[in-house]
Amino acid sequence: MLDQRLVRDNPELISRELGRRGMDVDLTGLQLIAQQQRDLEERRSGLQADGNRIGKEVGQRIQAGADPKGAEVAELRQQGNQIKQTVAVLEDEEKQLTARLREELLSYPNLPSEACPDGRSEADNKEVRRWGDPRVEDGLMEHWQIAEQLSLLDTERSVRIAQSRFVTLFGQGARLERALINFMLDLHTGKGYREVLPPVLVNSASLKGSGQLPKFAEEIFRCADDDLWLTPTAEVPLTSLHRDEIIPSEQLPLRYVAYSPCFRREAGSYGRDTRGLIRLHQFNKVELYWFVHPEHSEEAHAQITADAEAVLKALELPYRVLELCTGDLGFSAARTYDLEVWLAGAGAFREISSCSVCSDFQARRSSIRTKDGKTTRLVHTLNGSGLAIGRTMAALLENGQQPDGSVKLPQALVPYFGCDRLQPE
Repeated sequence: MLDQRLVRDNPELISRELGRRGMDVDLTGLQLIAQQQRDLEERRSGLQADGNRIGKEVGQRIQAGADPKGAEVAELRQQGNQIKQTVAVLEDEEKQLTARLREELLSYPNLPSEACPDGRSEADNKEVRRWGDPRVEDGLMEHWQIAEQLSLLDTERSVRIAQSRFVTLFGQGARLERALINFMLDLHTGKGYREVLPPVLVNSASLKGSGQLPKFAEEIFRCADDDLWLTPTAEVPLTSLHRDEIIPSEQLPLRYVAYSPCFRREAGSYGRDTRGLIRLHQFNKVELYWFVHPEHSEEAHAQITADAEAVLKALELPYRVLELCTGDLGFSAARTYDLEVWLAGAGAFREISSCSVCSDFQARRSSIRTKDGKTTRLVHTLNGSGLAIGRTMAALLENGQQPDGSVKLPQALVPYFGCDRLQPE
């Protein structure tokens, strides 16, 4: 969430930075609310100080010999009661304005980092680096074709169970999914991440804190009878692990890794990637999440990206790193690196991880702070897929396909899967 002080004191900065995202915003109304809220706060604080002074004066006069029931003390007490009544009215007005301002601000995205390249769309994203040699051959199959030949998944039965854009994995497919999850968790915990298995159902406060609500409500599955939603990403519960907390600075950084099923409606994507594992309503993901001191968020962003890249390197999957331009940034992100894995059958790079630094945006929405001595500050948060399991499986199938119909697996996965290839059954 944007800083209310910026809205009040420097709305031009917000308008300029959101303009880099391609937004044209007029903050006049919000600035007025913020100013009214501050004026009420200052008036209330002044009256409370007067009330405290009068309370002390009553005690002092009684100690000096004044009659506790006399006119002199009664007049002071009446003044104090009048102040209390006025303060109560001001507090109510202030709470209403604060709630209104907060509700309005929840709809505004994060300000982009100064280092984030300007641009209007994904066409303006900047390639940073590549790793590995993409496999380029004629006649290679796409992952869904390979999966069908190897009987790894079934979409028709999944429609019977749920609806379209769900898959059921069988045999080697189910085993490969499980192997990938365990491999990624072990790789990241070996680097010092603390493993978490969070709830799959999350409340509205958690979704607001991480930035999914209110903007993305239509893309999230909701339970009809409860204030609970199916989590779209483990980023949501991980953000709320420390909601409304002050984290001692000596405990930072906190680094978490979590496996979770993820659920998304994929609104607006119908007709795209209707086959296979790329765009599903339900998929598994291993998520990386950091809470860091504001002074260290830039180096943390480089490290969380490197940790996600380490998975692709270990699995011998060629990829490239893109820095997203301002027009393609996610709602909560200030700066983002996307990892795109090479899909040999499709002959294209596809996103498999998005590593973002969110500055204090999520921390302000979730009230997560750190204290160093007498100084209390909002923490910075970072998140990155480490990795999306279905897309990783798709990349393994397309890059490892062999002429005999088998799929060769990377050596790092063999201890988890049990052998070095998928074979036709």
